[in-house]
Amino acid sequence: MQSGNKESFLNSSQKSILILFFALIICSALVLKNFIFQPTFLLKKFGQSSIDPEIAFTNNKPTFLEFYADWCEVCKEMAPKVEDIKNKYEKDINFVFLNVDNPKWEKYIRNFNVNGIPQINIFDNDSNLELTFIGKQEEDSIKESLDNLYDKFRGDSQILNSEFSIIKDNKNYQSSPRSHG
Repeated sequence: MQSGNKESFLNSSQKSILILFFALIICSALVLKNFIFQPTFLLKKFGQSSIDPEIAFTNNKPTFLEFYADWCEVCKEMAPKVEDIKNKYEKDINFVFLNVDNPKWEKYIRNFNVNGIPQINIFDNDSNLELTFIGKQEEDSIKESLDNLYDKFRGDSQILNSEFSIIKDNKNYQSSPRSHG
């Protein structure tokens, strides 16, 4: 016969420790999720909240146009800085974000000779290209350029290069922002 007292697999203190351990794992995962995946979420949010480029180039406001990709590590690294810039200037400047993996934006990719990402183009209120940043940039450099739009700064169109993915020269290699790694 079986006795009425069955021994528990785990005693109550072991159960408490196990529950606490799983609670810590879940809390850590939630905290790290925001930290690790925040740039990816920001890039997705940028794409969703972007002003249509046709509207941006016709509403007589300066325009910040960024070409990016969800898989681009430099784009992800810059995303929090770009969010700070957007939050500061979005009342006065159009913010347009075009994902180079979306064939819908091929016309703009070709028009602005995108061959490395991220690429940020800054336009004045008449839709004249003022400045192009390619690759990783400092937040202050971008802010200074946007501030100069208000000061009616007009220089020759410039391209500032920093770190960006290099597209290899090869006769059989077709150049496109999506073709580098």
